[in-house]
Amino acid sequence: MKAEVKNFCLHPSAFILHKGTAMTQILENITVIDLTQALAGPYATMMLGDMGAEVIKIERPGSGDQSRGWGPPFVQGESAYFLSINRNKKSLTLNIRSAEGKQILRQLLAKADVFICNIPKQASRERAGVDEKTLLALNPRLIYCSVSGYGNSGPYAGRPGYDMVAQGEAGLMSLTGDPDPNGEPYRFPVPMADITAGLYATIAILGALYARERSGKGQVLDISLLEGQTAWAANIASSYLNAGFNTPRMGNDHPTIVPYQVFPAQDKYMIVAVGTEKLWQAFCAAIEREELKAHPHYKTNADRIKHRAELTELLNAHFKTQPAAYWAERLRKVGIPNGPINRL
Repeated sequence: MKAEVKNFCLHPSAFILHKGTAMTQILENITVIDLTQALAGPYATMMLGDMGAEVIKIERPGSGDQSRGWGPPFVQGESAYFLSINRNKKSLTLNIRSAEGKQILRQLLAKADVFICNIPKQASRERAGVDEKTLLALNPRLIYCSVSGYGNSGPYAGRPGYDMVAQGEAGLMSLTGDPDPNGEPYRFPVPMADITAGLYATIAILGALYARERSGKGQVLDISLLEGQTAWAANIASSYLNAGFNTPRMGNDHPTIVPYQVFPAQDKYMIVAVGTEKLWQAFCAAIEREELKAHPHYKTNADRIKHRAELTELLNAHFKTQPAAYWAERLRKVGIPNGPINRL
């Protein structure tokens, strides 16, 4: 077999330990076998590679990782999408359905520290010989991480899943888009369900490696796009669970803070976040609207939420009188978080 190393960027310095004059990456001497494709799994293994782990990415003969075909744009024939999540990895083409391929994979896994795969069906993992029972019998110290759409237990186990489906089923897409209840919901343009699952997988793997230092034993980790995306509901979910309040679609408005939104300056849109009463007082002074401080409709955050529409109309008209840079300078001088909406 032949493995080719492809390094697309430098390791982030945040993951380097400084010992006198020597520098050691925190996952040095950790070997990760990566049998994932698309985004969630590769994102996790990329982060482990950034921290110094040796990551060996296994791809099927012929087509390889499905994200290699996700384009344009392409860079020297390679998908820019694929390049964004596969740095710091070694690449190995392997047919895990063949007897020879299975044997090579077993040899790698017998000495590996971490195995991560995103084959959703248990029966498929068992046929390939990469189910958790088989691999932990082969290597009891192995950290086994499964990343799938719905997890390995429950009524949805084994279903195929992609990022946008998870965004929808987790309820978050119902909150995005035009505030008009009859308007179409929008997905978040970056694959946040995949990235979230990748981050949770990374955190879980790091925790399992730390636990292994104490126990000497590996673990089985089960990460799903749907559960990771549901966790994003956070305060929105708490409002429903604890108060029975079902947050409506609100566009760029914040459900529980006003003003915390987009405003149209003279030349471009900008964001202003007034998260406390102290900031509200400073905000009114900075935009030279002192009379708003004690106005009965705007005195507290609860008042401002109740009168959101009229305050937004008033502030929109006021912000349009000057360029974004003018407002940004005044607001930053008094500590108001703000910033322009830039293009990539």
